[in-house]
Amino acid sequence: MPSMKRLSLLVSAALLAGGVHAADLLQVYRLALENDPQYLAARHLADAGREKEAQGLSGLLPTLGAGANTQWNDLKREMSGMPSSKADYNSHGYTVTLTQPLFRWQNVVAWQQGKTQAAQAEAQFAQAQQDVILRVAQAYFDVLYAEENLRALQAQKKAIAQQLEQAKKNFEVGTATIVDTHEAQSRYDLATAQEIAAESELEIRRRALEVVVGRDPGALAQLREQATLERPQPDAMAPWVEAAEKDAISVQLQQLAVELAVKEIERNRAGHYPTLDAVVAHGNAAQNAALPTVGTSATPAFETRSTTAALQLNIPLYQGGLVNSRTREAEANREAARQQLEAARRNAAQAARQSWLGVANGTAQVTALKAALVSSQSSLESNRLGYEVGVRIGIDVLNAEQQVYATRRDLARAWYDTLLAQLRLKAAVGTLEETDLAKVNALLAQ
Repeated sequence: MPSMKRLSLLVSAALLAGGVHAADLLQVYRLALENDPQYLAARHLADAGREKEAQGLSGLLPTLGAGANTQWNDLKREMSGMPSSKADYNSHGYTVTLTQPLFRWQNVVAWQQGKTQAAQAEAQFAQAQQDVILRVAQAYFDVLYAEENLRALQAQKKAIAQQLEQAKKNFEVGTATIVDTHEAQSRYDLATAQEIAAESELEIRRRALEVVVGRDPGALAQLREQATLERPQPDAMAPWVEAAEKDAISVQLQQLAVELAVKEIERNRAGHYPTLDAVVAHGNAAQNAALPTVGTSATPAFETRSTTAALQLNIPLYQGGLVNSRTREAEANREAARQQLEAARRNAAQAARQSWLGVANGTAQVTALKAALVSSQSSLESNRLGYEVGVRIGIDVLNAEQQVYATRRDLARAWYDTLLAQLRLKAAVGTLEETDLAKVNALLAQ
């Protein structure tokens, strides 16, 4: 009885053979946009980061506050030689205060920092958008390669089984030695072990894709046989490296970090600056009438209203060296951010070089492996013919078949690596988007 894993693979193969519509790269990508927790978390973090600008602006806008109180009073007065007096009454009031900052330089800088932090959130979300494209493409092509590897091993195993059967028959009739039979049996056993490992690898790769898209996407569209690769444009490494040093999202993020660090120095220095606020306050205080007691008369009720407008100037003189210390700390952080910016530029340039070489060399490798596949197939046909006429032995045919399957796997790997390098090259210069994925998707059988 076949295992569940093998049954799943057989069902997938049946779907493909039966012409059932297979999910393509764009469809899988859109599933990831709906279900990938990393991408969804990044989207919510971007929403949170956009609020930094509004939070910074709030320090420049007026604030309005209100306060109220109520108090119960129980007074008792005793004086020598005079009767005691007692009064019970309630007093209450409220105050409304409007404060408008007129000059608070640290608040102005905080607003500027808020805008920078909002821009950082946008850049981080753009990075997450590029990242989900790359992760989907990587997982998708890993599944395609695992499927190709399994198909090749299954075909190889089938061919070896035929060779094993023929070797046994030839040995029985005395036209071949036992060596051919043992060699074919050894190859068959090895192919069986490789098939089991390939099935396990395919299952792992499919589960890895499921982690990204949230569910098993089922059968996947395969690469078209007549697909062709294009050279990167511009077809030179230097322009891509220059663009990466300026426009890579990692570089943009670090440039914003430098700007934020510079503004932090200015914000801390503003701790020495005076502040000026306009304050308008309106208040009301009231007291209920106190009831008369023995020896006293009633205390009348009263209500007082007041409105004041004032300018409040505050001049900081000395804060124990706190402002100077925080300024020095911010200056050190600025220099660290500048060094991190340089590191980001170098890393972006290196990523662009690697990706450009991956595309350029991968394109040439695909062309070479296509030719090698044709040659290996011709060699296999020649060895089969030679075996039939007795000038080749079974091991020669097996070796030729193995070469065909190995070349086919290498060609598939070269294709997928090159397509991924194309996407990574666009990501290295900060321009990777869904349209680039659509171009790759056009190479798949629809």
